[in-house]
Amino acid sequence: MPPLTCPFCTLTRERILGENDHALWIRDGFPVSPGHSLVIPRRHTGSFFDTSDAERQAMLALLDEAKAAAEAEFAPAGFNMGINDGPAAGQTVPHLHIHLIPRYEGDQADPRGGVRWVIPEKADYWSRR
Repeated sequence: MPPLTCPFCTLTRERILGENDHALWIRDGFPVSPGHSLVIPRRHTGSFFDTSDAERQAMLALLDEAKAAAEAEFAPAGFNMGINDGPAAGQTVPHLHIHLIPRYEGDQADPRGGVRWVIPEKADYWSRR
């Protein structure tokens, strides 16, 4: 049984921008950039590795939908996608969600390394060759 305080188990209908049988997508309440979206399985589970094949396919279909919506509305130059799976990986909401973060020219002086920056001292591998 999911906790009553799970923000993704208690979403209001107006927050949901797309959905299917196993998942839904919303815009992030604390966006990193314009169009930052979350794809969330309907079933309360904390880990991507505990999802079924049907749930994974449903989430990926909605990831495509969220990407198309961000492209149409915001015209980003690229995207970062990520999952924080477990507290050691920075997961703060214990309900799985995939981040789709649109990226824009000039939003960072040097965007190389992308998601590798979760551990900053190891991100810049290209300067250490």
